[in-house]
Amino acid sequence: MEIEREGERNGPPCACAVDISVLPEGCLSDIVALTTPKDACRACAVSSTFRAAAESNAVWERFLPSDYQAIIAQSSSSDSLNFSSKKQLYLSLSDNPRLIDDNKKSFFLDKLSGKKCYLLPARELTIAWGVNPHYWNWVSLPESRFPEVAELHSVCWFDINGKMSVSILSPKTNYAVYLVYKLTEEAYGFNDPPPTASIGTTGAGEVYEQTVNLDLPIVEPGQEDQVVLPQQQHTSRPKQRNDGWLEIELGQFFNEGGEVDELQFGLKEVKVLWDKSGLIVEGIEIRPTRG
Repeated sequence: MEIEREGERNGPPCACAVDISVLPEGCLSDIVALTTPKDACRACAVSSTFRAAAESNAVWERFLPSDYQAIIAQSSSSDSLNFSSKKQLYLSLSDNPRLIDDNKKSFFLDKLSGKKCYLLPARELTIAWGVNPHYWNWVSLPESRFPEVAELHSVCWFDINGKMSVSILSPKTNYAVYLVYKLTEEAYGFNDPPPTASIGTTGAGEVYEQTVNLDLPIVEPGQEDQVVLPQQQHTSRPKQRNDGWLEIELGQFFNEGGEVDELQFGLKEVKVLWDKSGLIVEGIEIRPTRG
């Protein structure tokens, strides 16, 4: 009873609540910039004041990578910086990947986080027998963002490797590495045994390995829990991408942000040496994990 009377004398505990929308737009922009691009878009629905703050250039400049101007200066696109607002630029960089570095990379932003993403073309990978037309062909496909892709004719020694500096990625970020590919109707040889993927960075000194089966049933968006897989030693499965290609995760790594560290990745099957055919490789994509 003494507690109740004390509460009655002091009044309601929320009597001094403050309406945050009365803060100056600059203060609101600083607050929104500490959230995420997704949260900033949601803030637009709160009020006209929040909308003005959440769509300001100050907010979206914070969401863009600090070196975005240097990156897109490498693009051949003439409208790379021709946008009326930083928000439009951000959305363009997340929705429309840009070829940079003389077509040696495709760059885009993860739409939810603003983290940097890259797709390395097949030409930037080391493919065993890749220069021999008896084993691999280099062809142009209209659905590819690169001038050419690698099409496997027939090979028994299957070995694809690549590397890149982690300094061009966003620091303090967990990334996943994906093979972006297609299989022809006549494809064979990728499941018995499946190839082994490897991921590692020179700074960590550890290499993560897993087997990946490239021709398992394709997982359509939203159906991840509806596909029953055979009992095999792999933890990754193909997924259909919006751009018409397939992707399969090769592994993950945490980018601490070391300037001299190097990401190394590979996919190979060189033990059984059975023939393999019908694989079309667009490249290797590195993008942040979600969840």
